[in-house]
Amino acid sequence: MSIHPVMQRLAEKLNRTDLPAFGAGDTVRVQVKIKEGDKERLQAFEGIVIARKNGPQGSFTVRKMSFGHGVERIFPFNSKVVDKVEKIRSSKVRRARLFYLRGLRGKAARLKEVERA
Repeated sequence: MSIHPVMQRLAEKLNRTDLPAFGAGDTVRVQVKIKEGDKERLQAFEGIVIARKNGPQGSFTVRKMSFGHGVERIFPFNSKVVDKVEKIRSSKVRRARLFYLRGLRGKAARLKEVERA
């Protein structure tokens, strides 16, 4: 199924170019805009990218452990809520989706770090 050329040009115009190159297994810090009343602030959400969906409405899923509970958030690439994405660490993984990390705890859930390129 192909996208209509007009829709494709519109999607290319709206795509963000300020995001770093990252994939599954990378640890990222996502600066999220939080609106409280009439004020706006940034809140960091740091975790491992466990999935990534590409395409016109692409998104990525970040998982972190918070007080012993796993917390996952899905961020659309072109969302206004995402202010900035920083790549902190790269890990060696052998698959594109790391859903198996949901069943692991503690040291078992660690990934082997790779030197940054």
